[in-house]
Amino acid sequence: MSESGAEQSASCTSLLTAYVRTRKGATLAAEAAICLVVLICYAASNTPGYLGVAITELIFSVLFFFLFAARYDQQIAFIHWGWTDFLRAAIGGGLFLILSLVCLIRGGDGPGIAGSVFGILAGILFAYDAFITFPKLRKTHTQAATESPDNI
Repeated sequence: MSESGAEQSASCTSLLTAYVRTRKGATLAAEAAICLVVLICYAASNTPGYLGVAITELIFSVLFFFLFAARYDQQIAFIHWGWTDFLRAAIGGGLFLILSLVCLIRGGDGPGIAGSVFGILAGILFAYDAFITFPKLRKTHTQAATESPDNI
Protein backbone atom coordinates (compact mmCIF):
# COMPACT_ATOMS: atom_id res chain seq x y z
CA MET A 1 0.00 0.00 0.00
CA SER A 2 2.78 2.43 0.85
CA GLU A 3 4.59 1.67 -2.39
CA SER A 4 1.63 2.75 -4.48
CA GLY A 5 1.40 5.98 -2.47
CA ALA A 6 5.11 6.57 -3.02
CA GLU A 7 4.69 5.87 -6.73
CA GLN A 8 1.76 8.27 -6.97
CA SER A 9 3.63 11.04 -5.17
CA ALA A 10 6.68 10.44 -7.34
CA SER A 11 4.58 10.66 -10.45
CA CYS A 12 2.83 13.77 -9.16
CA THR A 13 6.10 15.51 -8.39
CA SER A 14 7.57 14.40 -11.69
CA LEU A 15 4.55 15.83 -13.51
CA LEU A 16 4.92 19.13 -11.67
CA THR A 17 8.66 19.41 -12.21
CA ALA A 18 8.30 18.48 -15.87
CA TYR A 19 5.60 21.10 -16.33
CA VAL A 20 7.62 23.82 -14.59
CA ARG A 21 10.33 23.30 -17.20
CA THR A 22 7.98 24.30 -20.02
CA ARG A 23 7.50 27.95 -20.96
CA LYS A 24 3.84 27.96 -19.94
CA GLY A 25 4.58 26.19 -16.65
CA ALA A 26 7.37 28.60 -15.77
CA THR A 27 5.10 31.53 -16.59
CA LEU A 28 2.29 30.21 -14.39
CA ALA A 29 4.71 29.51 -11.53
CA ALA A 30 6.17 33.02 -11.84
CA GLU A 31 2.63 34.47 -11.85
CA ALA A 32 1.79 32.65 -8.63
CA ALA A 33 5.05 33.79 -7.01
CA ILE A 34 4.65 37.43 -7.95
CA CYS A 35 0.98 37.39 -6.88
CA LEU A 36 2.14 36.13 -3.49
CA VAL A 37 4.69 38.95 -3.25
CA VAL A 38 2.04 41.54 -4.18
CA LEU A 39 -0.34 40.00 -1.65
CA ILE A 40 2.26 40.25 1.14
CA CYS A 41 3.10 43.85 0.23
CA TYR A 42 -0.52 44.98 0.16
CA ALA A 43 -1.27 43.09 3.39
CA ALA A 44 1.57 44.94 5.13
CA SER A 45 0.34 48.28 3.81
CA ASN A 46 -1.78 50.73 5.80
CA THR A 47 -4.60 50.38 3.25
CA PRO A 48 -5.08 46.63 2.72
CA GLY A 49 -8.11 47.16 0.50
CA TYR A 50 -6.16 46.21 -2.60
CA LEU A 51 -5.87 42.53 -1.73
CA GLY A 52 -8.75 41.24 -3.86
CA VAL A 53 -7.01 41.15 -7.22
CA ALA A 54 -3.86 39.58 -5.81
CA ILE A 55 -5.79 36.86 -3.97
CA THR A 56 -8.01 36.06 -6.94
CA GLU A 57 -5.18 35.88 -9.45
CA LEU A 58 -3.04 33.83 -7.07
CA ILE A 59 -5.82 31.26 -6.72
CA PHE A 60 -6.44 31.16 -10.48
CA SER A 61 -2.73 30.87 -11.30
CA VAL A 62 -2.22 27.97 -8.89
CA LEU A 63 -5.43 26.29 -10.06
CA PHE A 64 -4.49 26.52 -13.74
CA PHE A 65 -0.94 25.39 -12.98
CA PHE A 66 -2.18 22.18 -11.36
CA LEU A 67 -4.87 21.65 -14.03
CA PHE A 68 -2.36 21.91 -16.86
CA ALA A 69 0.39 19.98 -15.04
CA ALA A 70 -1.93 17.05 -14.30
CA ARG A 71 -3.31 17.24 -17.86
CA TYR A 72 -6.89 17.67 -16.71
CA ASP A 73 -7.38 20.10 -19.57
CA GLN A 74 -7.23 17.13 -21.95
CA GLN A 75 -9.68 15.09 -19.89
CA ILE A 76 -12.30 17.81 -19.39
CA ALA A 77 -13.32 18.57 -22.95
CA PHE A 78 -16.45 20.68 -22.46
CA ILE A 79 -14.38 23.73 -21.46
CA HIS A 80 -12.25 25.51 -24.04
CA TRP A 81 -9.10 25.78 -21.93
CA GLY A 82 -7.21 27.97 -24.38
CA TRP A 83 -9.78 30.76 -24.32
CA THR A 84 -10.28 30.37 -20.58
CA ASP A 85 -6.57 30.74 -19.93
CA PHE A 86 -6.28 33.65 -22.36
CA LEU A 87 -9.14 35.54 -20.72
CA ARG A 88 -7.72 34.83 -17.25
CA ALA A 89 -4.34 36.20 -18.23
CA ALA A 90 -5.68 39.22 -20.15
CA ILE A 91 -8.12 40.26 -17.43
CA GLY A 92 -5.51 39.67 -14.73
CA GLY A 93 -2.97 41.78 -16.58
CA GLY A 94 -5.41 44.62 -17.05
CA LEU A 95 -6.61 44.53 -13.46
CA PHE A 96 -3.09 44.46 -12.05
CA LEU A 97 -1.98 47.38 -14.21
CA ILE A 98 -5.02 49.49 -13.31
CA LEU A 99 -4.88 48.65 -9.60
CA SER A 100 -1.16 49.25 -9.36
CA LEU A 101 -1.31 52.58 -11.16
CA VAL A 102 -4.17 53.76 -8.95
CA CYS A 103 -2.32 52.70 -5.81
CA LEU A 104 0.92 54.27 -7.05
CA ILE A 105 -0.74 57.58 -7.93
CA ARG A 106 -2.52 57.75 -4.58
CA GLY A 107 0.80 57.38 -2.81
CA GLY A 108 1.02 55.96 0.64
CA ASP A 109 3.45 53.98 2.69
CA GLY A 110 6.41 51.89 1.59
CA PRO A 111 4.73 48.48 1.36
CA GLY A 112 1.90 49.96 -0.72
CA ILE A 113 4.35 51.47 -3.20
CA ALA A 114 6.36 48.22 -3.30
CA GLY A 115 3.13 46.31 -3.92
CA SER A 116 2.31 48.73 -6.74
CA VAL A 117 5.69 48.22 -8.40
CA PHE A 118 5.39 44.44 -8.11
CA GLY A 119 1.80 44.76 -9.33
CA ILE A 120 2.97 46.51 -12.48
CA LEU A 121 5.48 43.70 -13.01
CA ALA A 122 2.68 41.18 -12.43
CA GLY A 123 0.51 42.99 -14.99
CA ILE A 124 3.32 42.78 -17.52
CA LEU A 125 3.82 39.08 -16.75
CA PHE A 126 0.10 38.36 -17.13
CA ALA A 127 0.06 40.30 -20.42
CA TYR A 128 3.02 38.19 -21.60
CA ASP A 129 1.08 35.06 -20.66
CA ALA A 130 -1.88 36.26 -22.71
CA PHE A 131 0.52 37.05 -25.57
CA ILE A 132 2.00 33.54 -25.65
CA THR A 133 -1.44 31.93 -25.25
CA PHE A 134 -3.15 33.78 -28.11
CA PRO A 135 -1.31 32.16 -31.07
CA LYS A 136 -2.44 28.73 -29.87
CA LEU A 137 -6.06 29.86 -30.26
CA ARG A 138 -5.74 30.67 -33.94
CA LYS A 139 -6.64 27.73 -36.11
CA THR A 140 -5.44 27.21 -39.63
CA HIS A 141 -8.19 27.00 -42.19
CA THR A 142 -8.14 24.60 -45.09
CA GLN A 143 -8.57 26.12 -48.47
CA ALA A 144 -12.03 25.73 -49.92
CA ALA A 145 -12.47 23.98 -53.25
CA THR A 146 -12.74 26.40 -56.15
CA GLU A 147 -14.17 23.91 -58.63
CA SER A 148 -17.81 23.02 -58.62
CA PRO A 149 -18.58 19.45 -57.54
CA ASP A 150 -20.35 18.72 -60.83
CA ASN A 151 -17.44 19.96 -62.99
CA ILE A 152 -19.84 22.06 -65.04
